[in-house]
Amino acid sequence: MSQHIDRLWHWQTWQNQAYLTCKLLSDWQHGFFTQQFYPRTPENLTSILQPQTVAYRVKQVHGNLVLTPQEIDLRIRKHNLTNIPDADAVIGDRPQQSVWVASADCTPVLIGDLVTGQACAIHAGWRGTAQKIVPKAIARFVEFGSKKENLRIAIGPAIAGEVYQVDESVAVEVGKSIIPNAEHKNEVEILAELKQLPKTPILEDPLPGKARLNVPRVNQIQLEQLDISPDCMTIAPYCTYQQGDRFFSYRRTGEKKVQWSGIVSC
Repeated sequence: MSQHIDRLWHWQTWQNQAYLTCKLLSDWQHGFFTQQFYPRTPENLTSILQPQTVAYRVKQVHGNLVLTPQEIDLRIRKHNLTNIPDADAVIGDRPQQSVWVASADCTPVLIGDLVTGQACAIHAGWRGTAQKIVPKAIARFVEFGSKKENLRIAIGPAIAGEVYQVDESVAVEVGKSIIPNAEHKNEVEILAELKQLPKTPILEDPLPGKARLNVPRVNQIQLEQLDISPDCMTIAPYCTYQQGDRFFSYRRTGEKKVQWSGIVSC
């Protein structure tokens, strides 16, 4: 890990339990929580970040829908839902809202606008990444009047590309999101182009038909392609799969346990 990246990430403690924060988001109460906080829910964890705020989350379905708290409430009322609606990101639409996503190996992303104080929490698994959920969230910020240069983006702990083995077809599906004119290219061409990218998100795997996929890096490239400065974003130097003392990993254990990541709009 580079010293620059390392300086941006800091471990905090609450009752001797560790959670991670990012200097880029120092204007917001936020945290990437570890397995030690399980089975606490966002409704409970919110009190650690900003007591008396309301926690908002969604039923994550590996898509690219980004909802505001108001839209969440409207969908619950309109459809008489007994549970939260399907989506994979929540963007605050007023101050003092706590927005949350869950992950085990998928990529949690927290974003804040330095000018408006608006904040967003995103669950970016490989399917959501292939559907450009992070650019969709950026588009919602712009819809609400944000300027991209005012956004600060922390890409949290996820499974590292070096250990994330996938079918080449999965690597291609995700890779299409960052390859120009991908719809006119075959799988071999797409994989070849991906491997030529700086800090390629595709690594070789010893098994035929397999590849190693760096999903956080793909999200970073998507942001770079939106002309967001590299100085405005960072990737956490921690792997959920390799650091079992800190994080749950579905790929490592097969357990359906999650850690939560949340941020409070200001």
